[in-house]
Amino acid sequence: QVQLVESGGGLVQPGGSLRLSCAASGIIFRLYTVGWYRQAPGKQRELVAAITSGGSTNHVDSVKDRFSISRDNAKNTVYLQMNSLRPEDTAVYYCYARTIVGTNTRTYWGQGTQVTVSS
Repeated sequence: QVQLVESGGGLVQPGGSLRLSCAASGIIFRLYTVGWYRQAPGKQRELVAAITSGGSTNHVDSVKDRFSISRDNAKNTVYLQMNSLRPEDTAVYYCYARTIVGTNTRTYWGQGTQVTVSS
């Protein structure tokens, strides 16, 4: 059974920091591209950051220079370090793990963790 379990969300003041973690089980983690989406109320889910099995990263423009994604394959965990948080970063953050098997794309999702940036 595949599980992705997020932690680290919460309430933080503008300018503050949080680190999200997502621990995976039931998959060969090192073979997967993993990352984070977020969804704010009334908005579509958007990709925040991703890291491939080879370690290449990409971040959406709105979080570049503030957020940083990393992974620890020994711990089957992906992290999102979020600095200089803004109210517009408020959202539910979801981690995912994705791989391509033949012609099929397989994606697993976490349950989401709430991040609220407010004074």
